[in-house]
Amino acid sequence: MKDTVAVILAGGKGLRLEPLTRDRAKPAVPFGGAYRIVDFTLSNCLNSGLRKILLLTQYKAASLTRHVHRGWQHYFCRELGEFVDVVPPQQRIDEHWYRGTADAVYQNIYTIEKERPEYTVILAGDHIYKMNYRKMVEAHVANQADLTIGALRVPIDQARHRFGVMQIDPAERVVGFEEKPANPKPTPDNPDYCYASMGIYVFTTRFLFEQLCQDATRPGSSHDFGGDVIPSIIETHRVFAHPFLDENRKESAYWRDVGTLDAYYEANMDLVAVDPLLNIYDDQWPLRTFLPNYPPPKFVFAAAERRGYAMDSIVCLGSIVSGGQVRRSILGSNTRVNSYAKVDESILFEGVNVGRHAKVRRAIIDKGVCLPPHFEVGYDNELDRRRGFTVTESGVTVIAKTDVIGPCEPSEGANMEVHETLTDGI
Repeated sequence: MKDTVAVILAGGKGLRLEPLTRDRAKPAVPFGGAYRIVDFTLSNCLNSGLRKILLLTQYKAASLTRHVHRGWQHYFCRELGEFVDVVPPQQRIDEHWYRGTADAVYQNIYTIEKERPEYTVILAGDHIYKMNYRKMVEAHVANQADLTIGALRVPIDQARHRFGVMQIDPAERVVGFEEKPANPKPTPDNPDYCYASMGIYVFTTRFLFEQLCQDATRPGSSHDFGGDVIPSIIETHRVFAHPFLDENRKESAYWRDVGTLDAYYEANMDLVAVDPLLNIYDDQWPLRTFLPNYPPPKFVFAAAERRGYAMDSIVCLGSIVSGGQVRRSILGSNTRVNSYAKVDESILFEGVNVGRHAKVRRAIIDKGVCLPPHFEVGYDNELDRRRGFTVTESGVTVIAKTDVIGPCEPSEGANMEVHETLTDGI
């Protein structure tokens, strides 16, 4: 792995996740309370022994860059040749922004070349999964492959117009590839499933550079790996598939593209289940992130009529549930749920303050939003739309950081002075 560089593509706009991506890149969107989406790919790299990482950014990358610097730099030793470098568009080759996944790597050939890697691993920074990339690199070397593609078995109905679909022979060599077809070709052993590209590639670096340079001059190319580069080399070069080996160790493989608000909401809500599909409490494949220096979570008031509690929920550092009720929800760090408030099946980002008697149901509340006393969200979708909030197809209400709701009351439970100035029962 010392001869391998990982390139993480983290520059997409993430339009389908708006308003959560209005001020941040998709890989920087919080997930599971304490994490960011990009933490899964970075943790996979670290656990796989990949210690030379280039993170290519483009749109709204400030929070992503800050998160990587605060949470990830200390895992790598520059003196030993290890690094995780955030690389904004250099425009070294031309003045264009990245025009596709292949173009993003092409514009950073100089940065990759400086490390002189034998192999280059191309990864997406916006997927949720656990995978050992070392096994994929070893398979690439054993097959003397020019390119190895991560392959996931998915139902055909889910693959239509969504994934690149591969046809694979018994030796796992790729003999056909279609980008987002309307009618995906099934696997030989099951007509209801197909092999989808995970957007994970291992290239022999010299071969990668040759193909990128050819693609850059090809008229009409969209400069995309799935749409242009891969179809052009299937018949002439050694291209293999690497079936997804899930390190999550559950009955079924876990891989999620949380590209829509509903998919994002469902993936988060699964984490509060008794036996969630994704195990984030895994000592064998640890998930790392930046943890802020907040105190432990706190639950106050024991009286039955004003008891602060959380059930089937994740509550992060610095949060206080003060006389409120939280059910099947995720509270990010430094959140406040004040007296008599109710939070059900919702995701609250860092710094959210839920006022007294406020009610939140099936909602995603962005960072720093204050809900005033007696405010209700998620109970009337039409009312939420008239307020300017985003409501998804499944009825999840999303409140963005920039949505103005009203004045925020002081937080309870943070200090005795606040307790004394608030009147019980209001």
